[in-house]
Amino acid sequence: MDIRLKSLSDPALSGFDTIIDTRSPLEFAEDHLPGAINLPVLSDEERVQVGTIYKQVSPFDARKLGGAMVAANAARHIAGPLAGFGGGWRPLVYCWRGGQRSGAFATILQQIGWRVGRIEGGYKAWRALVVERVTAAVAAPVVVLDGNTGSAKTEILHRLAARGHQVIDLEGFANHRGSLFGAMPGGQPSQKLFECRLAMALEALDPGRPLLVEAESSRIGDLNLPRGIWQAIVAAPRLRLAVPVEARAAYTARAYADTCADPQAVARIVNLLRPLHPADRIEAWLRMIAAADWSGLAEGLMRDHYDPRYERHRARHDDGRGPVVALDGLDDLDAAAARVEAALAGLTLPRPAPAASPVASGGSI
Repeated sequence: MDIRLKSLSDPALSGFDTIIDTRSPLEFAEDHLPGAINLPVLSDEERVQVGTIYKQVSPFDARKLGGAMVAANAARHIAGPLAGFGGGWRPLVYCWRGGQRSGAFATILQQIGWRVGRIEGGYKAWRALVVERVTAAVAAPVVVLDGNTGSAKTEILHRLAARGHQVIDLEGFANHRGSLFGAMPGGQPSQKLFECRLAMALEALDPGRPLLVEAESSRIGDLNLPRGIWQAIVAAPRLRLAVPVEARAAYTARAYADTCADPQAVARIVNLLRPLHPADRIEAWLRMIAAADWSGLAEGLMRDHYDPRYERHRARHDDGRGPVVALDGLDDLDAAAARVEAALAGLTLPRPAPAASPVASGGSI
């Protein structure tokens, strides 16, 4: 039974117990349907081998070799990961587009007696739905939580989400804290996987409630913000956190303790800033690293690198009419979230504007 998906939340998906991606491990790692498991009917190496024979010998020889490989791999999956499923189990399978890999696997599963569904158009059809969602105008009215580096924007957003507000954590989806020092364990997902995560969050929005997001540039680490959310961020009203630089530096030193555990890596990043700053300033920052003066380093970077760039970025995208929440410190983030919540209650939010042409960004800040 072929399933034609009409949306990312198509009710047809809920009628199956397991979603099976039959593509190769590399294809699966780049992106896949949420919750899918990978049971490849061709390994990465086998896929290359079959493709080479298809181009250099003949399609028939490629299909014959591929058929043998698919049958052998399917047998391993049935005897292994699928061995415990009873007759009532309902799988949904897909491959890239043409359906040859998923079709072959589905046929074998059907012969066993399982009621199998297959996604029409495969992963390519799913990806088209993702692209449609992330390039469209955001359905809910967006509010941007702004503030200079170290203002604990992400942590405050998490607390607002716990209080029931509608929040999308873009840096969480990107697995990156959005700065030169923002790399996270595990690295960033692919652009496609990032967009898939974002699309699912956008799909689940309640259009009648505000959506809170953090102020971002058009890139988070190596990933680009898709057109829909970027345009929404540019056009949205802003609520700005105003926190003294000393408090921001102390908070950052605590929040980036994992980064500070590798002083040599921090020094390498600081050295990348040499084209942007006088040599004596760079040397002063390197001395702070050697002395493990992380609060001093954070304050120096904020005063001379991050804050000036934030101000230039803000001048392009903030009309200055949004509320400002002044915080003396960041030791009580629950209290800070309550202050932000109170300010949000006083905002008058317009409905989101229709999608327009992309707006140029100032780049990573």
